[in-house]
Amino acid sequence: MGGTRFIGVFLSRLLVKEGHQVTLFTRGKAPIAQQLPGESDQEFAEFSSKILHLKGDRKDYDFVKSSLSAKGFDVVYDINGREADEVEPILDALPNLEQFIYCSSAGVYLKSDLLPHCESRHKGKLNTESVLESKGVNWTSLRPVYIYGPLNYNPVEEWFFHRLKAGRPIPIPGSGIQVTQLGHVKDLARAFVQVLGNEKASRQVFNISGEKYVTFDGLARACAKAAGFPEPELVHYNPKEFDFGKKKAFPFRDQHFFASVEKAKHVLGWKPEFDLVEGLADSYNLDFGRGTYRKEADFSTDDMILGKKLVLQA
Repeated sequence: MGGTRFIGVFLSRLLVKEGHQVTLFTRGKAPIAQQLPGESDQEFAEFSSKILHLKGDRKDYDFVKSSLSAKGFDVVYDINGREADEVEPILDALPNLEQFIYCSSAGVYLKSDLLPHCESRHKGKLNTESVLESKGVNWTSLRPVYIYGPLNYNPVEEWFFHRLKAGRPIPIPGSGIQVTQLGHVKDLARAFVQVLGNEKASRQVFNISGEKYVTFDGLARACAKAAGFPEPELVHYNPKEFDFGKKKAFPFRDQHFFASVEKAKHVLGWKPEFDLVEGLADSYNLDFGRGTYRKEADFSTDDMILGKKLVLQA
């Protein structure tokens, strides 16, 4: 379910390489396959020839039931699920489903003074896992923290790269020592493959991200190092002093937010291949550094912050 924008692009390639027959269920608004940066024309053509497509809207539950039941899939990867009720028609259509693998989010964890977050059966904003459990399905759920890498449509590393390329100061809320965590999309894709058919992953939740945590200030410097820019000027500000309207002045939640990946390491034998600077360099070299990005630079909130700072200094 999904698979044409970011996570699924890398996951589908790994599955095809392992000999699985992969069908992407999408609305068909985006190309079913896109050539990865650095991928040869021959590799892309070979991959494209092996991918099947099922066009439809997952909100059209009758269509989901009829189309999936006609195909009789063995495993479902749900990459773009948002609501628990989206899962039920899939399960109804596939009574003999061998495994349902769900892309959840560490965002289900409530704010806590005790960190890192560990894999609790938490009933936060996503109740999909509860539905899967109640239906007696063999399910596995992965909870990534902040995901980065080539083709990332969320302005995570791209936000920093835009400012570094423009030679601008980087505004960071608060003290800049807030601790967060990023995981490379390719490491996440490998984790999705490692849980497939894995008895140890049955009815289990796994946090997936990088092994090391990083401060906001440290992330800005890591982006500069990875992309070959000089160390940036960091400007700290109090978000409460500004009204940014609906615009986001910073791409991360202004708090400590990180999760333990020890369970995935011990149970699955999974381990991230990328450290942060290497992963950011991979993202930059295969995407932003080639002149490709998802969102145009918008420095309007930066200018508000920097303008006030200049007034205060004057």
